[in-house]
Amino acid sequence: MTPSTLLKKYNVAAPRYTSYPTVPYWDSQQWSQDQWFHTIRKSYNESRNHGLSLYIHLPFCENLCTYCGCTTRITKNHQVEEPYIDAVIKEWRMYYHVLGDKPRIREIHLGGGTPTFFSPKNLKKLIKGITHDAVLLPDADFSFEGHPANTTRSHLQTLYDCGFRRLSLGIQDFDPLVQKIINRMQSVEQVKQVTDAARQIGYSSINYDLIYGLPLQTLSSVSSTIKEVIKLMPERIAYYSYAHVPWLKPGQRSFTEADLPVDEEKRSLYERGRTMLFDAGYKDIGMDHFSLPGDSLMKASESGKLHRNFMGYTHQYTKLSIGLGISSISDSWYGFAQNVKSVETYLQNITEGIFPLVKGHILTARDLIIRKIILDIMCLGKACLPKDDPLTLDFIARLRPFIDEGLVLLNDHQIIVTDLGKAFVRNICMCFDEKLLSSVPQSQIFSTAI
Repeated sequence: MTPSTLLKKYNVAAPRYTSYPTVPYWDSQQWSQDQWFHTIRKSYNESRNHGLSLYIHLPFCENLCTYCGCTTRITKNHQVEEPYIDAVIKEWRMYYHVLGDKPRIREIHLGGGTPTFFSPKNLKKLIKGITHDAVLLPDADFSFEGHPANTTRSHLQTLYDCGFRRLSLGIQDFDPLVQKIINRMQSVEQVKQVTDAARQIGYSSINYDLIYGLPLQTLSSVSSTIKEVIKLMPERIAYYSYAHVPWLKPGQRSFTEADLPVDEEKRSLYERGRTMLFDAGYKDIGMDHFSLPGDSLMKASESGKLHRNFMGYTHQYTKLSIGLGISSISDSWYGFAQNVKSVETYLQNITEGIFPLVKGHILTARDLIIRKIILDIMCLGKACLPKDDPLTLDFIARLRPFIDEGLVLLNDHQIIVTDLGKAFVRNICMCFDEKLLSSVPQSQIFSTAI
C-alpha cells in the first residue's frame, strides 16, 4: 500500500491519548471524590521519593486565537488576576489535607490561556504561595508558556528567580496571512527578543510550539517559518497537527474547511518541516516533538525514561500530577479528575471550601494494562503485550493490518512501531482502546489523526 493510500485510509478521527481512558469515555457515574482522594494518597505514598507534578491553568487571554482548543477566558480586565491567584493557592492548600504531608514537588508547569497575561508581581505571588511550606526536590523542574507578544524581560527574570528554567513560546506560524486568519500576531523579531533575553538570564531549555494544517498554510509558508525557527535554534520544538473541532470551539468557525490543507497536502507540510528540522540537527521524539541532542528531553528518550502526561512529553516521571485552576485535570495513575470550566463556579467553590471537581474516572485493572501499553507506544515507540492473557490475542488481531502494512513489527509479545508507522501512532493506539471500540461515537468528538 502506498504512503498516499495509507494517509487516506488512516486519516480518521482519533484521540491524542494524553490519557487512557480518554476524557469522553470516563465513567463519572462510578466515580466519587472519596475514591479519587484514596487514589491520590495511594499514588503519593507509593512514589514519595519521586514527588508530584503540578499543572496550573491560567485561563485569561486578551484576544481569542481562533485556532485554539484550550479553555480560555477573553478579557482585557487585569483586575481578574489577584482573585484567581488567591483561589489557586487556596485550592492547593486544600490538597495538603488530602496528602496528609508537606507535598514534595518535582515539577510545576504554568499553562493556559496566557500565563504572561498575569503581571510578574502576581506570578511571583502565585509561585511563592504554591512553594511556601512545600518541599522542592533537588531536581525540581519549572516551566511556563508565554506569548511572544507580551512576555517581557521582567516576566522572564521574575520567574527565573522563582526557579523556572524552561520556557515554551506559542508561535504556531510566522506567515502574516496565517497569523491574521488565526488572530495570533507576533513577529520574528519579538520571538528573537524573548529568546535572546531568556538565554541571557539563564534559561536552559526553550521550546517553540508550531502547528501544521492551519488555514492558508502552504509549503512555502511552512518552509519560511521553519527557516526562521532554525536560525534561533530552540532546544525543543513541538510540531502539532492542527485539531479542527469547531463543534467544540466556535472560534474556529471564523474560517472554513475550504481554507484548510487536508490529507496529502496537510501531511506534506509536516514532512517538509520534519525534513528541515532533521537537516538542522534535530531528532524526533515520541509524537510531534523534536529536540536537539543534549537536551533533557532527548536524554530521557534515549534512556527509555520519556514520560507523557496531560502537560505533554516530559523528562520527569511522577506518578501523581495535580491540576489547579479551571478545567485542569489531575492524574493519580489510578484515577483522573477534572475541575469545573467556569471561572465563576471555580471561584465560588473555592470560597466555600469545596473542591472544584466536576468529573473523573477510577481505572479498572484492565484499564491499567491498556494505559501502560498506550503510554509505552506514545513514549518509546514499542510496548510489551501481556503474556497468557486473552487480551493479547484480541490486540494482535486488531494490529494485523498494521503489521501487514509494515507500520508495526511483532516480535514474540513485543510490538515495535516502524519509521513508517510513526505517522500513524494515534491509529495504532486505537487498536488497544477498548472503550472506543465498544462504543463508537455517533458524532465526531476527536480531531483527525493526520
